[in-house]
Amino acid sequence: MARVAVVTGGTRGIGEAISKALKAAGYEVAATYHANDEAAAKFKAETGVHVYKWDVSKYEDCVQGLATVTKDLGPIDVLVNNAGITKDGFFHKMTPEQWYAVINTNLNSLFNMTRPVIEGMRERGFGRIINISSVNGQKGQAGQSNYSAAKAGDIGFTKALAQENANKGVTVNAICPGYIATEMVRAVPKEVLEKSILPLIPLRRLGEPSEIGRCVVFLASDEAGLITGSTISANGGQYMV
Repeated sequence: MARVAVVTGGTRGIGEAISKALKAAGYEVAATYHANDEAAAKFKAETGVHVYKWDVSKYEDCVQGLATVTKDLGPIDVLVNNAGITKDGFFHKMTPEQWYAVINTNLNSLFNMTRPVIEGMRERGFGRIINISSVNGQKGQAGQSNYSAAKAGDIGFTKALAQENANKGVTVNAICPGYIATEMVRAVPKEVLEKSILPLIPLRRLGEPSEIGRCVVFLASDEAGLITGSTISANGGQYMV
């Protein structure tokens, strides 16, 4: 029987690539989304991946949604906390709405999604929790105090949860992508990309979403059983600069 994997924000961008990679590796995948019905429907038609709609920033929505996934597909073995938003702005001009929206979606969602599944993973003696953080959670980024704080929190959450669950067969790891060639990043003007972004990346290129997908597939596998509490920096060397 195929293991069941849930990917939040799993119908677009990096999440889409993760969902596709896990499905190709033989997992039964449930991809969640919140707002874009058209993109989710297109993704489902193209991939055959199961799609579920709920708001990961709301605990009760996550409890109910995960219960539905479990009923439809079976116990959840792999959880990929990928959903995230940005509401950028310099801190001295940032509104409470900008701050709390990002913290709730990018950090509090890890509690909302993980708490309902962690006991089952512990009881079954197997689980893989993979949190998609960011290079900006490692180094910070001007104009993203909310986003950087949330993504740094994701890393701390990863390390603490890994320690609590290692003896139960549950591993918890984080991936910190750098600039990945998603629709959002490709919308950056070419001159900005070439003059201000690529020079910061030793590999001198953007990452591909599929490269993050492959990292997730490895961490979800039995072969990665020794790895927990770790952070994979998938950023072309940007964090070293």
